[in-house]
Amino acid sequence: MKINARDEKRLVMEILTKWGLNEDNAEIVADATVDADLKGFTSHGLGRFNQYIVGIEHNNINLHGEIEIETETDAVALINGNYTFGQISAYKAMKIAIEKAKKLGISAVGTHNSNHFGVTGFYADLAVKEGLIGIVLANTAPAIAPLGGKTPVLGTNPIAISIPSDNTFIATDMATSASARGKLLEAKRKGEKIPEGIALDGDGNPTTDPVEALKGSILPFGAHKGYALAFMIEILTGPLVGAGYGTGVQGTADPTVKSTKGDLFIAIDPEKFVGREVFKEKTDDFINELRTTTPNTIVPGDIESKNIENRTDKCLDIDPELYKILNSICEEVNINLDDYTC
Repeated sequence: MKINARDEKRLVMEILTKWGLNEDNAEIVADATVDADLKGFTSHGLGRFNQYIVGIEHNNINLHGEIEIETETDAVALINGNYTFGQISAYKAMKIAIEKAKKLGISAVGTHNSNHFGVTGFYADLAVKEGLIGIVLANTAPAIAPLGGKTPVLGTNPIAISIPSDNTFIATDMATSASARGKLLEAKRKGEKIPEGIALDGDGNPTTDPVEALKGSILPFGAHKGYALAFMIEILTGPLVGAGYGTGVQGTADPTVKSTKGDLFIAIDPEKFVGREVFKEKTDDFINELRTTTPNTIVPGDIESKNIENRTDKCLDIDPELYKILNSICEEVNINLDDYTC
């Protein structure tokens, strides 16, 4: 089975509004879901959607929740997500950061009592759409063991940075682990192996079995470097924003429990530094230098940009197991899934 981006958005919105989510918020969740699939992060698109339905069913996602600004200054805000969809609290947090940064040049907004929000880069891109730099950090339920250990304490803790440019989509969006946990979940669903050098089983031995990897731990990327970055993000999205940290983080992989994760959204306005146009001109000059000296080089964001170009008007695959899951979700709210597929 296949589905195109337009119908995927319609499907997600239809399901969520039938569950009782208002249309504006359903559109935010749908846009984030489609964004992940278009960029090629299929583990965080429709493939992750069932997690949100389970969260709703266990009353861990508040369909009618509204974010609450707990503390605020001209440059900073701390948001209580009140367990609404992670996509909704993240979207609104970054929008607040953008408006503050336009006034002061830089802003940071933290969130807690939120939920899994899909692909991190979606929110960094919001800043770029308004000519700003976007940086997003998040922590997750433990998946990475400290160096020399086998018991997970750190999350896969993603980081996304998006840079405005007139000519190039410049963005990086990555987990600090060798693989995002969602990719292991996707491999498990599809019955596929994972690459070597990504994960350890529960006994600390290397494994290519995603089931065993999910029982064990995921390795940090770049050994000590990925571990150090995951460690720092854990602090910036845990203690700093009033969220869980270490083994106190839950709910991002298991939607049957309340989420205790945290997020940090940073917006920077180049206008307050050298000016937006000067910044973009010099950034594009740097990219031209890279492409001139190494014609076949890849600029961060090139792969996602090409994926978006190739996928936007095409029908994307839905694997058989995912189709069964989506069909079950649709049947629960009296939707015919085949009305949305190619």
